[in-house]
Amino acid sequence: MPSLNPYISFQNQARDAMEYYQSVFGGELVVSTFAEYPGMTDDPAEQDLVMHAQLETPDGFVLMGADTPSRMSYEKPAGISVSVSGDDEPALQGYWDKLADGGSVTMPFDTPPWGGKFGMVTDRFGVDWMVAVNAAGE
Repeated sequence: MPSLNPYISFQNQARDAMEYYQSVFGGELVVSTFAEYPGMTDDPAEQDLVMHAQLETPDGFVLMGADTPSRMSYEKPAGISVSVSGDDEPALQGYWDKLADGGSVTMPFDTPPWGGKFGMVTDRFGVDWMVAVNAAGE
């Protein structure tokens, strides 16, 4: 069955970011560096950077990320948010609290006009998140 998963590009912060997301969501994190795949970068300073990281959480989330090597252009993520939603308010509140720690709240995690709870935050790595608790009956 196909899956759709966020893949976030970083610039020299992928390991810290993915370890941070593991602290937020739990789960197993697998990290591969450029050094593990000869020829993927010509810069010796980039050998320990993350070529691919994948976090699989107990809730079934899959989040991937990597550092962008210097030979490729890098732009911070813009115009897209990673959305986490569901019915488990305590779990979603916990995710919100951790993502907001050190981040910048765009919209507080509160009750919107449509019910439930909703908030928007840019985390400490510059990634935009939306967290939503479904309104009763949805």
